Amino acid sequence: MSLANGRTYLAIPGPSVMPDRVLAAMQRPAPNIYAGALIDLTQGIFSDLRTLAGTRDHAAIYIANGHGAWEAANANLFSRGDNGLVAITGRFGQGWTAAATAMGIKAETLDFGLKSPADPNRIEAALRADKGGRIRAVMVTHVDTATSVRNDIPAIRAAIDAAGHPALLAVDAVASLGCDPMRMDAWGVDVLLAASQKGLMTPPGLAFLWFSEKARTATKGADLKTPYWDWEPRANPDEYYQHFCGTAPTHHLFALAEALKMLLHEEGLEAAWARHATLSRAVWAAFDAWGQGGDIALNVPDPAARGASVTAARIGGGGAGRLRQWCEAEAGVTLGIGLGMAEPESPAYGDFLRVAHMGHVNAHMTLGVLAVMEAGMRALGVPHGPGALDAAAEVVARG
Repeated sequence: MSLANGRTYLAIPGPSVMPDRVLAAMQRPAPNIYAGALIDLTQGIFSDLRTLAGTRDHAAIYIANGHGAWEAANANLFSRGDNGLVAITGRFGQGWTAAATAMGIKAETLDFGLKSPADPNRIEAALRADKGGRIRAVMVTHVDTATSVRNDIPAIRAAIDAAGHPALLAVDAVASLGCDPMRMDAWGVDVLLAASQKGLMTPPGLAFLWFSEKARTATKGADLKTPYWDWEPRANPDEYYQHFCGTAPTHHLFALAEALKMLLHEEGLEAAWARHATLSRAVWAAFDAWGQGGDIALNVPDPAARGASVTAARIGGGGAGRLRQWCEAEAGVTLGIGLGMAEPESPAYGDFLRVAHMGHVNAHMTLGVLAVMEAGMRALGVPHGPGALDAAAEVVARG
């Protein structure tokens, strides 16, 4: 007998839960892509995307995933042989580095490990040492999806400015946009990238770039640009089709418009940030209680350095792996793998998991996941402390 029959719940950090309204918005015939309602819909989407990112500057949409967003950013920021500085706080900082290197960019790295945010002082020192101003951009993830580390973007901007360095600031917000506060213009971000499948509650397939006028001017001569990745015609087209370098991703646009309506015009962006903050604290409270009686701990010790969209944690002795299997098979809840925390062939791989609380998520979803996890620990005999569900409920009650 299994208790997994019924509606399953995907608690992995992307693709996130898609609202029924978003899915329903896609169920329509293909539209005219040359004139009419789709053109008006798209203009509304671009306006909403600027609001979402906190910018008045340029926005571009690509038919791609987050890896495509990296490639788009790289192609527009750099010429072959240029230098970039990547602040690494997990698997996705490593991935952006690898993508840049494969494109012929000299990606210098500062690795801050898997449990703590980037140190702005080290970034400032690296830039001060770059006497010739070779580094064209500092690249950093806002929240690394693998480790759940959240970086202090305004502090990194301040470090660049304190060094008196001309480097642009490029930020990967794939895991954070719509969940954690992001104020691109106010924080001095020059290039921001994201994707549709996490906080934006839309099927995978759209990547987004926002870029400042400063970045637009500074990168005009970048020779890695190709017709497909060039952000200029996408953000400032003469013809509608140039937004997408060809046929528009029509049904993804229908879905995205509905998701942005829910996020920006109905709930409100600041309310969504507050919702994610509360739900993340509920998850952390549960793990803190579990950890009082077992080999269980959150990956990031400092709450101020944790993202509000995903929680990475350790349950030792292979407990995380066994718990993930139990939750999916016996209770219909899929938790995230411990991506990048240990090599898959390592015995430690089974010690890590991730719980997503991003996008279309509410209190009963999050509390339900925590209750299922506790049931699994009991069923499997995983040692854990008491009071986790009470602690999480108290956080939700306080709001």
